[in-house]
Amino acid sequence: MAAAPQDTRQQPSDAFIEDLRRRYPTEAEIDRVLTRKMRQRGGAPHRPVTLAQLTSFLESLLRRELDQPFTVANARWMTGGSSKLQAAFDLEWHGAAGDEPLHVTPIVLRMSPAESIVESSRRREFEMIRALSGLIPVPECYWEDEDAEIFPYPALVFGLAPGVAKPASDTSQQVTGLGINYGERLRPAVTGQFMEGLARFHTADIAAMHLPSFEIPRTGTNEGILKQVAMWRRIWSEDRGEDEPLFTLTANWLEDHAPMLDHASIIHGDCRSGNFLIDEADGRITAWLDWELTVIGDRHQDLTWATSLAYAHTAEDGKTLLVNGMLPIEQFYAAYEKATGLPVDQSRILYYRVYNAWVAAIVCVATGYRAARGGKSHQDVVLTWLNGIGGMLMAQLRHSLAEAMAAQGDGR
Repeated sequence: MAAAPQDTRQQPSDAFIEDLRRRYPTEAEIDRVLTRKMRQRGGAPHRPVTLAQLTSFLESLLRRELDQPFTVANARWMTGGSSKLQAAFDLEWHGAAGDEPLHVTPIVLRMSPAESIVESSRRREFEMIRALSGLIPVPECYWEDEDAEIFPYPALVFGLAPGVAKPASDTSQQVTGLGINYGERLRPAVTGQFMEGLARFHTADIAAMHLPSFEIPRTGTNEGILKQVAMWRRIWSEDRGEDEPLFTLTANWLEDHAPMLDHASIIHGDCRSGNFLIDEADGRITAWLDWELTVIGDRHQDLTWATSLAYAHTAEDGKTLLVNGMLPIEQFYAAYEKATGLPVDQSRILYYRVYNAWVAAIVCVATGYRAARGGKSHQDVVLTWLNGIGGMLMAQLRHSLAEAMAAQGDGR
């Protein structure tokens, strides 16, 4: 019997990797992360770690970073997420500078698995959270180990922020972030806080920030979004199990219709309910979380993600759809324009709705499948489930693409 053909994507050659790097040029830090992923793909599956092991790794990091005595205690796993492994600890210390009275700080360790459904840079996440400190509520970011010098995989350590992602009044059993109902009491405050936060980081003075792992696209060009499209074309080529013409058609359309940038904004990348914490007493946002997909780009990328129907629910009247659990969509856009002073361009909304639908489908159809197949994640069951909704996501992509093509006059 003839041997089964080798899966080039599961056992990639150097030539295969270099060809993809050449064909799909993107930001340098993203290129480094994706290249590392592919060079390690044929290696060992994800190695489970215990809380005791994580505590030992964390202590090694602290000994490297701190010139003071400390104690790490109360290690516990954190639930949620399909992308990264997270655990919380209590750190007894004298503060980062060593000049504070002895006290306890709750901290979080965020560590990548061997391969993630979203392959991203802990260094970029670290830089962005630090840059945003003082501008919007974010956890205090302490250290990163992107090169896995101490931890078995790239890791980030930051403060544990207070608050909840979903109020106790919402008793639905949906995945966190899908259709969160803040209720009539909290909704106005949460909405106002959300718009204020968007306004602050979408209009931030990026040039004044320290973001060495990021590239800032020039206004009046489409270079930024073209690099993002190239990144996801590369990810699709690296991770897919089989080809699907819809993905190539969409990629070509996105390249052909890439809009010129009018204002460079910090983009969260997964901007939605569930990715920030609130104080249930008053609806105040206590921390914006999950910055792993952050880029510098077009604000409409965040707007279309936040207004996806996946994060909407019906208001108390039983008929009004509240996008992101906040406002009807036209009121949402109006509130954003008032908060930021930036216009919402409906042609860009159509473009980025296609882009985001394409990205979501790639994550589930290709990357989730590949990480689960190789045993590269601690969340292989969740990733397999996400792969199972790929058909629905492809249907949504097809609808968004057809709508945008018709609006552009190039539909069929």
